[in-house]
Amino acid sequence: MSYRYTPADVAYLTSPDGVAAAADLAASLALTPASLVGDIARAGKRYGQFGAALVDTVALRRRALAKMPAADAERRLFTDDGLQQATPHIVARHRAVRLTGRRVHDVTCSIGADLAAAACTADLVVGSDLDPVRLLMARHNVPGVEVLRADALTPTTRGTTVVADPARRSDGRRTVDPAALEPSLPSLLEIYRGRDLVIKCAPGLHPERLDFDGEAEVVSLDGGVREMCLWSPGLAGPGVRSRATILRSNGFVEQVTDLDPDDCGVGEPGAYVIDPDGAIVRAGLVRHWAKRHGLRQLDPRIAHLTGDAIPPGASGFPFLEMLPMRPKPLRARLRSLDCGPLEILVRGADVDPDHLRKQIKPTGSTPLTVVVTRIGSRVTALICGAREFAGSLS
Repeated sequence: MSYRYTPADVAYLTSPDGVAAAADLAASLALTPASLVGDIARAGKRYGQFGAALVDTVALRRRALAKMPAADAERRLFTDDGLQQATPHIVARHRAVRLTGRRVHDVTCSIGADLAAAACTADLVVGSDLDPVRLLMARHNVPGVEVLRADALTPTTRGTTVVADPARRSDGRRTVDPAALEPSLPSLLEIYRGRDLVIKCAPGLHPERLDFDGEAEVVSLDGGVREMCLWSPGLAGPGVRSRATILRSNGFVEQVTDLDPDDCGVGEPGAYVIDPDGAIVRAGLVRHWAKRHGLRQLDPRIAHLTGDAIPPGASGFPFLEMLPMRPKPLRARLRSLDCGPLEILVRGADVDPDHLRKQIKPTGSTPLTVVVTRIGSRVTALICGAREFAGSLS
């Protein structure tokens, strides 16, 4: 169970003594699974009642390095659930750019991760939350921004763009049920109807099932889908209902919308088999992205694509040959190719990649890829070389 901070903990952690204590423990504690019990005991002997809070703070700051620059991670305060839900800074910055020049009210500000990004672009930023500890942390994390205690479902500002990030855990389990979010998504949409509204959601949400008339943007970072963001009509791109945004840590950005042409065509495998970024797939824009880059589908119902070159910022597999999806002949062919490290991708077929790997038992030295996909009425195995990248993903 994660540590439960108190207002007294936050007051100590933000004091000169607390800052010095956290720095001392950050330099001296390993905080590995094997050392954790001993680390907590040592911190307790040295810093008394605040030992556990200090240990948890140091551990959370180390985890935060995966989401934000070191300078931010090393000074901010976090709760476990607040850090889990915090947006990676590159994604938060992208969203904040769309709010440039606006007056923004983050009605679920939590520990202030998104407030910090919005404060760099918006004319005015206000945060609110119901949890008093998270509010104290937000005030420390984003100095100079007004933070209030208020219920997200009770409008407390006028003339602002409302930003909300409902909690996606219910009874300790992650949920994509709009009504099970806290606060519930249908309630947010109803209460702020007619207002400019931005709602960060889990990427597995189905916006077409909501009473929502705006833009649904799916965002990925370095190949991993991070969020779906709902933009109300006043904030959406003109005429756009669906958008995919691909971000890379190296600064690469690509966006595709449902207004782009989608007549990509269908054809036989070319030089490369390409698996589109998850944001493209989740947003339903595979054909649009394929058309942009001169690719074609292998089957009109499946997201695997093919073409003569890998698009910038994407990855693909050099195509070698195609076989019917039968484990024994596939295993024999892969062994003849000295197959060693093996990546397996499956779409549109009832094939378990782990079970297939056990059946193939690759023992060679040549890295290969097997793409299992449905083409027409047949399940097919495409044998390819190892994944190649058109530009760095990091």
